[in-house]
Amino acid sequence: MFFYGILITLKRDSMKILISGAAGFIGSALVSALRRGGDEVHRMIRLDRIAHSGDVVWKPTKGFIQHRNLNDLDAVIHLCGENIFGRWTAHKKQEIRDSRVISTQFLAQTLADLNAPPKVFLCASAIGFYGNRGEEILTEQSPPGEGFLAEVCRQWEDACDPARQAGIRTVNLRFGMVLGTGGGALEQLLPIFHKGLGGPIGKGHQWMSWISIQDVIGACL
Repeated sequence: MFFYGILITLKRDSMKILISGAAGFIGSALVSALRRGGDEVHRMIRLDRIAHSGDVVWKPTKGFIQHRNLNDLDAVIHLCGENIFGRWTAHKKQEIRDSRVISTQFLAQTLADLNAPPKVFLCASAIGFYGNRGEEILTEQSPPGEGFLAEVCRQWEDACDPARQAGIRTVNLRFGMVLGTGGGALEQLLPIFHKGLGGPIGKGHQWMSWISIQDVIGACL
């Protein structure tokens, strides 16, 4: 829970947690918070990265994952995905989709096949799930919207089905725009505004749901 901007977490037993996207804006902050709380955190890293003790190396597009450190997990948090910032060429859109859907499908199936699967699977998603709905009030029960991001989010969440069907508690984290220092949307926007070149984003009249990095971390804890 949060009170006057101060993160307050309930006391719990330490957990063994595996995180993908651990080097990203959200992932790096989450790893730090979990370790400060006494949790044992392991990172999932790509095959072309330098691995450290405890890391799980994987390449979902090739169907490869090291099963070392997949045993006795309490939770898995899946955050990786191609950055949506940039020009949406056909190739970029394919990367945005595949980096989310293929990796999630592979990871969910891997967890489902374990002899002792984790109790919880948290998988990133986004409010893009709802599409552009104007003044409509939306809840978790609202159906998906239309458009590229809505379709990506729908497929992304559906890719978690193997974990759900295996009885793993699965949560799709429909993040809004995550704001905080050191990364995220602000890292992309602030240099432009500091140079006096900033202006309205999009048409400038659309709803823009946002969440602080501290609240994201609190939701995951």
